[in-house]
Amino acid sequence: QVQLVESGGGLVQAGGSLRLSCAASGIIFSDNLMGWYRQVPGRQRELVAVISSGGSTNYADSVKGRFTISRDNAKNAVYLQMNSLKPEDTGAYYCNWRREWYPGATSNYWGKGTLVTVSS
Repeated sequence: QVQLVESGGGLVQAGGSLRLSCAASGIIFSDNLMGWYRQVPGRQRELVAVISSGGSTNYADSVKGRFTISRDNAKNAVYLQMNSLKPEDTGAYYCNWRREWYPGATSNYWGKGTLVTVSS
């Protein structure tokens, strides 16, 4: 089992910045993927950014150039630096931990989410 706890959400004006943090605890295996997803009411949860244990990253097109994902493997933590925030970035941000043991067998854990509200 992996437990994920997010922090750092809040209310910010458009153009401002926030930094989200996620701490993982429990049985942590290497070669995992950690990331951030966003959800707004009435819509599916969508990928914001992910990062592998080796540091490879992938971003949603809407956040490229504004958001930066990073991780500290020693602390089992992942971070999301969000700059130049826009009202459309508003939503609940969820931390995710995933590991594929072999094709078709994946462990997938979610945090409870942290709310980000960007005012115009």
